[in-house]
Amino acid sequence: MLPELRTEIPGPRSRELAVRLRRAESRNVTMVGEHWPVFWERADGVNVWDADGNRFLDFTAGFGVAGLGHAAQPVREALVGQSARLLHAMGDVHPAESKVELCEMLAEMTFGRWGAGRGKVILGNSGSDAIEAALKTAVLHSGKPGVLVFEGAYHGLGYGALEASALEFFRRPFAAQLGRFAVRVPYPYCYRCPFGHGGGFALEGGEFPNCSSACLGDLQNRLHGEIRRREIGAILVEPVQGRGGEVVPPRDFLRLLRRICDEEKILLVADEIYTGFNRTGRLFACDHSDVVPDIICLGKALTSGFPLSACVGRADVMDAWPESAGEALHTSTFLGNPLGCAMALAALREHAKPEAAEQVRAAGRHLRGALRRIVSPRIGEVRGTGLLVGVEMVRADGSPDAETAGRCVTGALREGLLLLAGGRHGNVLSLSPPFAITPEDSDFLAGKLAGILEEV
Repeated sequence: MLPELRTEIPGPRSRELAVRLRRAESRNVTMVGEHWPVFWERADGVNVWDADGNRFLDFTAGFGVAGLGHAAQPVREALVGQSARLLHAMGDVHPAESKVELCEMLAEMTFGRWGAGRGKVILGNSGSDAIEAALKTAVLHSGKPGVLVFEGAYHGLGYGALEASALEFFRRPFAAQLGRFAVRVPYPYCYRCPFGHGGGFALEGGEFPNCSSACLGDLQNRLHGEIRRREIGAILVEPVQGRGGEVVPPRDFLRLLRRICDEEKILLVADEIYTGFNRTGRLFACDHSDVVPDIICLGKALTSGFPLSACVGRADVMDAWPESAGEALHTSTFLGNPLGCAMALAALREHAKPEAAEQVRAAGRHLRGALRRIVSPRIGEVRGTGLLVGVEMVRADGSPDAETAGRCVTGALREGLLLLAGGRHGNVLSLSPPFAITPEDSDFLAGKLAGILEEV
């Protein structure tokens, strides 16, 4: 059953909660406005109910977390079972058994599955934690502080992760306190080619393009030049940019980075916090290119709803860390929390099933096809891979149109649809629904967006 037309969004209960939150929470966190926000009460599968009883189709999966669906039964059962036994352990002193099992499973699903030897794991509480563990690993391994990162990158908001990110909105207020170890280079963005080789390129299937070698040749020269000018120990990259606008690079992009890292003897770090666990139609986005990174950072869908992340690296790389002598060099109070570990183990068993990736590929093809059938001059490109899809909104001259993207998000909310806008200029509708989204759901979204764009 699809949502019915909303006449009052947000409803009276959500408006009351917004007033209370505004008084108690720092004003920079939750945006409160005339049409925003609704407060979630419960969720199941692809549906979310707010505090006023309104039901919404969720095309965000709660920031990409609920790929398996909200309140997925295996994960829910694991949480309930674990909560009856043990809520907390001493993660780096006297841990729970589930921490052992999770580290083993993550190592096997990555480097074991890739045939690349053993993997070793550092668990964390957020994506930013995983990135910062990888950055620390890189400098311990190489002795070189510099890290090559990409324009449009988003790696989290902790100070180390923020320095590696490239979205100025987040960086600018704190620039005076950042570490200056990151060097930014262009990310292959086919629709708005940073190398001047055209633009507006899109594949009908919406998967990884294979554009001309000119773009990657320019990038290769730039990377080699930066590595030779500075003490660079690693390249940190999103195989598909998420917060930066669902930007899908050419398939050979990761292969180029792997080759350069091998030639220069530096580490390739893949940030798969958003793209990991079948979001792009493969278990990991780097699988599309058959590229094995030295370190992979994971989070979001890892637990389907508990704050837990992982930095997983090749054993010889991770062994750059010294043996613990009783005081861990990198740790936290809730390291390897038993609840999160139990949920992650249940979620990983579901993600490991081949049908999970197959479901994502089929649902993604239909969603992109439905969106491409919308006739509107405001849509510059529909792109993506799997169920990570971006709809770039543009003005008549092709420039980014953040205002229309925002109106689509607000208009969709009134129609019972949860959407987000992202991208470097805030002009990309960012879609990352639960994997069980149906063709009927996607057609409903496309129809409502077409109507909103006609009004615009």
